[in-house]
Amino acid sequence: MSDALPVVFLKRNEDRRIRKGHPWVFSNEIDTRRSPLEQFSPGDAVELRSDNGASVGSGYINPASLIAVRLLGRGRNVTLTRSLLERRLQQAASLRARLFEHPYYRLVYSESDALPGLVVDRYDRDLVVQVGTAGMERAIPKLIPLLKTLFDPRSIVLRNDIPSRKLEGLALGVEALHGQPPSELDVVENGLHFSVDASLGQKTGWFFDQRLNRAKLQRYAPGLRVLDVFCYAGGFAVNAAAAGAAEVWAIDASQPALDRVRHNAGLNDLQTDVRTLCGDAFKILDELVVAGEKFDLIVVDPPALIPRRKDRKAGTRAYERVNATALALLGADGLLMSASCSYHLSRKDLENAVYEAARKSARRLQFIEAGGQGPDHPVRPSMPESDYLKLVVSRAISG
Repeated sequence: MSDALPVVFLKRNEDRRIRKGHPWVFSNEIDTRRSPLEQFSPGDAVELRSDNGASVGSGYINPASLIAVRLLGRGRNVTLTRSLLERRLQQAASLRARLFEHPYYRLVYSESDALPGLVVDRYDRDLVVQVGTAGMERAIPKLIPLLKTLFDPRSIVLRNDIPSRKLEGLALGVEALHGQPPSELDVVENGLHFSVDASLGQKTGWFFDQRLNRAKLQRYAPGLRVLDVFCYAGGFAVNAAAAGAAEVWAIDASQPALDRVRHNAGLNDLQTDVRTLCGDAFKILDELVVAGEKFDLIVVDPPALIPRRKDRKAGTRAYERVNATALALLGADGLLMSASCSYHLSRKDLENAVYEAARKSARRLQFIEAGGQGPDHPVRPSMPESDYLKLVVSRAISG
């Protein structure tokens, strides 16, 4: 009996990007005359071939998704077997074990760890899993026992409440798959302690990707008046206070997030109080300008303002606007840390947005440092989408 996979044919010349290593095949790149999409079910394993019949690789398909095929490898029959999952989980774990003293990090970062559709965050002995594709959904019965065997977790929570699942035709939900998950997850980062909600927080509860950028902040914050905009659970704010900032303010639209900021500040016996302001960040910033407030260091870390390519123009204006308002609050010789997690805004675009904001504010600007996502979010060189987080640290000089 043949174990050959069903074949998906590409249109002419659509194999070029794939042969360079990109793991995604879009539905409009498929020759649907030779490969009618209706013959496939979401998550089916398939072999991918060019228009001339040459094999390009194999992976899984979702005919209902814009990203129709996600490749697992170059071979003709690479599928999500138990052995493949185990090998790639071990490869991912070995990198993190080399990088971090404490087991708090992103353990699996989807395509960058050759496990498309899978994110696993590790909070010591508690694992939070997110499955974003139909193909990986089918692998859950093999995946969870492997996670238990390899990492001996106290609990495993499936946080399948991410919007991207809707694009795959998958249901949303949160459930415990192993053990009794705690109501709060602990995080140790940069010598500080945090706790986050195990089931309701953003992402899996914590933004591990900003770890190194929060460490950068500690170098600048001592003695300064600091403002953390879009603060979530206080990662930047608490790091600033712990580093000896004279004063720290934190803004977020979520009162539960701000309650978490105060809780996390309390966990670290800080000498600096963290003042919180709840509401629309853009509106609060405008109110602070009118009130004549000034800060020495401002962190601007908004949610993705450009979620889709078509939002690029409006989103770029929003990045410029929020940085312009931050500059209006920045004292002479102040520091601005501007971040973007929007893939559709390049690093150069972010720098341009900050520069335009400074130019229109008559502030002379110096870029003094850049940052990105931490090493537990490795970049796949053939997949620019995996390199999403940008940070620029600027010095804004008056006169």
